[in-house]
Order: sequence, then structure tokens, then C-alpha cells
Amino acid sequence: MTIETEDPALTVDELAARAGVTVRTVRFYGTRGLLPPPVIGPRRVGHYGAGHLARLALIEELRRQGLTLAAIERYLDRLPPGLDAHDLAVHRAVVASWAPDAVETVPRAELQRRAGRALSEEDVDRLAAMGVLGAGEPDGEPDGQPDGEDAYRVDAGLLRLGVRLLDVPLSPEAILAARTVLLDHARSAAHELSRLLREEVPQRDAQAVRSLSAHMQPLVVQALLTAFQRSLTQELREWLGEPPADGSP
Repeated sequence: MTIETEDPALTVDELAARAGVTVRTVRFYGTRGLLPPPVIGPRRVGHYGAGHLARLALIEELRRQGLTLAAIERYLDRLPPGLDAHDLAVHRAVVASWAPDAVETVPRAELQRRAGRALSEEDVDRLAAMGVLGAGEPDGEPDGQPDGEDAYRVDAGLLRLGVRLLDVPLSPEAILAARTVLLDHARSAAHELSRLLREEVPQRDAQAVRSLSAHMQPLVVQALLTAFQRSLTQELREWLGEPPADGSP
């Protein structure tokens, strides 16, 4: 198992707080082999990096989807080797798309704590364009919050990925256009998959539908990611005038 360990600056307590889990949970995942060991620094203190945080977030998302620990282990084992924190965040975002919207209202200070960085007004606008902050507007009047601190509606499932994308040199307009394209194609794929399910399962057998969907979700997520990554790589190669990866003319 490989994992990105650049800048392993988080202690186990900080990792747990950032991920919204307990220290006991972090250590449990470590003993099960789901989470790689920390980097041991001075005084034998373990430190964790962005890759650990992203992998932990993916594990928690898979659990919220109802997968057992054994199923999560199989899912992680099938991931390509050498994934960095960004790749893991993409996997988590796609997995989270199967779940109902996880929108929370949090004050600006809590938003920045979860983001792990200060957020400028431009950052907030870009997160809004990605759909991470919904409309990107304060959610009503603050109640008992520090002066000048607004509350925001946040899609918790997309926040970490959105923050990573803040450093990508794209305008909010381009991000919004890209999001629209992706959502349109995702809805189309979901519609076709739903049609296939309806043809295979009796319409009124809700339990059978849920069971089949639960088994298909991890496979569909990986298939979508693999197909998209390969297609995007090919598009970029054609754009840059590079030969195909397989060496064909």
C-alpha cells in the first residue's frame, strides 16, 4: 500500500479532528490495514499527511454508503497503486455522489478550520461556483457568532476536493461551466444505469433494488473514474499533439 506522505504535519489528534472522527477510529483503521502507518518523527511521535487525510475521508464515505469493513478493504485493494491525496479525494467525491446531499450550515471560522486554510472572498466565490457552498451566500443572520462572521451552507462531501481545486488557475466562470458539463453527463449515465436496473429487477421489489444498487456502486464508481481518466488523458494528448499512450499512430 502506498500513500502520499509529503508534509506529514498532522498528529493523530489533529488528523482525527480534521476528518471528524475519533482518535480511536483512526487507530482502529490502522490496525485493520485500511490506513497506512504514520511517519515517525522526533520523540517517536507519528505524523500524518494529506494522503492519510484523504484516505481516511474515503473510508468514512464508504462506511456512510453502508459498506462493511471487509467490502471497504476489497474496494481499497482494487485502487490503482500510488494514488495521491487528490486522486483519493476524487474517488471520495464520486462515491459521495451516490449519497443524499450532505449540506451543513457552519460559521466562517468552522468553514476555514475544515478547509485547513484561510479563505479569501475570491476563494469563497470559487467554492460557490463549484457547488461546494451552494449559492455561496450567508445562510441568514448569524446568531451568537463573533462580529462579522457569517454562516455558510456547505456540501461537506465536496469541501476537501473543492479546496484542493482552489489552486487550479481557472476562473469561477470556467469552473461553473465545467461543473455543468460534468453534472449533465453524470445525470445521463445515472439515467441509463437506472434503466438497466429496472429491466433486471421487479419494479416493486424495493429490497432487491437496494441490494443490487449497493453491490454495483463501488464497481460503477471505479468504472466511471477509470473511463474518465483515460478519456481525459487521451484528450490532453491530442490537444498537445502528443502520440497516444499505447504508441499507436
